[in-house]
Amino acid sequence: MPNALATLALAVWPLVTVFLFLKLPPGRAVIATLLIGYLFLPEPPAGFDFPLIPPLTKHTIPALSALLMWVWLYPQDMNLMPRSPVSVCLLLLFVFSPVATTVLNLYPIYWGEFFIQAMSLKDALGLVIQQVLLIIPFLLARRFLYRAEDQRDLMYAFLFGGLLYSLPMLLEIRLSPQLNMWIYGYYQHDFVQTIRFGGYRPMVFLYHGIWAAFYLLMAVLSAYALWKTRQAKSRWKLLLIALYLTAVLVLAKSLGAWLFAAVLVPTIVLFGPRWQMRLAVLIATFAIAYPALKGVDLIPQGKILWAADSIDPERAASLAFRFGNENMLLERAKEKPLFGWGTYNRNQILDLATGEVETVTDGRWVILIGQFGWLGFLAEFGLLVLPVLFLWRETRYRQPEDYSPLIVPLSLILAVNVFDMLPNATLTPLTWLMAGALTGYAESLRHNRDAYQSRHRLQWRPVL
Repeated sequence: MPNALATLALAVWPLVTVFLFLKLPPGRAVIATLLIGYLFLPEPPAGFDFPLIPPLTKHTIPALSALLMWVWLYPQDMNLMPRSPVSVCLLLLFVFSPVATTVLNLYPIYWGEFFIQAMSLKDALGLVIQQVLLIIPFLLARRFLYRAEDQRDLMYAFLFGGLLYSLPMLLEIRLSPQLNMWIYGYYQHDFVQTIRFGGYRPMVFLYHGIWAAFYLLMAVLSAYALWKTRQAKSRWKLLLIALYLTAVLVLAKSLGAWLFAAVLVPTIVLFGPRWQMRLAVLIATFAIAYPALKGVDLIPQGKILWAADSIDPERAASLAFRFGNENMLLERAKEKPLFGWGTYNRNQILDLATGEVETVTDGRWVILIGQFGWLGFLAEFGLLVLPVLFLWRETRYRQPEDYSPLIVPLSLILAVNVFDMLPNATLTPLTWLMAGALTGYAESLRHNRDAYQSRHRLQWRPVL
């Protein structure tokens, strides 16, 4: 169980947020509040569980604190809604679709002699609050991180965060993941899963080694992007940092992060912005289409497993286990396709003899479809994917010098994060932060284009 220091760290974070907002420009304050909180605050179960609302944890306390600072310091500018009607519809669906999910699940589910409890209207209120808390980083980033210099600040923050995090990661690679236990008094995940390739996979203060490796991947890609786009006077320093972080990523022993780096680092270093953006669109589109493709058996699971087995038989066995559970859970989700089964493990399959849950949900997509249906999945993944598509639309007919060079690698990082939500539930406040920043920048590009066309529109006069 979390110790008193874990509770104290979460309790004082709103005060840290006040200090950051009073000392830094608002965009940098948002980045610092969410990024430092994500990297160094304790993971659940550390948190505050008040009646009627979801637990307040490291994923919601920094965002809620930053929102309150927005209300306090900038009350005259509280425009929360995106400009795109599609984004507005997805946002409203994301927040309020759990109400329909609850209303359609006001009855228990029986599995032989066992049953899973019904949902209640109290659950509807709690789920709406949960969705609002999840979306706050998106809203903050759209408001405060929409400029080109904000994209630069965000990627430098990822880089410096990676540098800082690399030190405890190296310590845990050597000694095993112990920092969370030493400081906060508990292991945040099963220790067995930290053992990989004859060594240890670091977690530091994140939920799992996969999360830590993926954040380091973000830092690596940011370093190469800043180097490629000449965002510093001493480019050689950025290159040395990128190479150092790449070495730490290799030592972190995460196969998924290795594969992403093997594709994306050469793409950023060798290809121009147009091809990078095309790859980002391809990855993002595949991520949101994956459940539909899987539902109609267009995903070559056998070939994927064969390729994985040639790399690491143990990882191939794990992937086969995930595929099997996904197939069962998809069949279960087909019984309530639009709004899902709701919470309390109602989307799972129980053993009729023991009442134990038989299925395992790893990917974020299968969790969403099972709990909130296809509409809930499309709302969340759509909000994350749309900024990549918007930016592709706004940049494909522009010259690269007409827009920030960093929005392209940032789009790649966001797209691969959404892609990683297929095998894992790696949705974090940083995912929403990137999506909000890119949404805000896409809106500014669209606004500038519309304003230019309005100023230069031909005025036709009738012929007398």
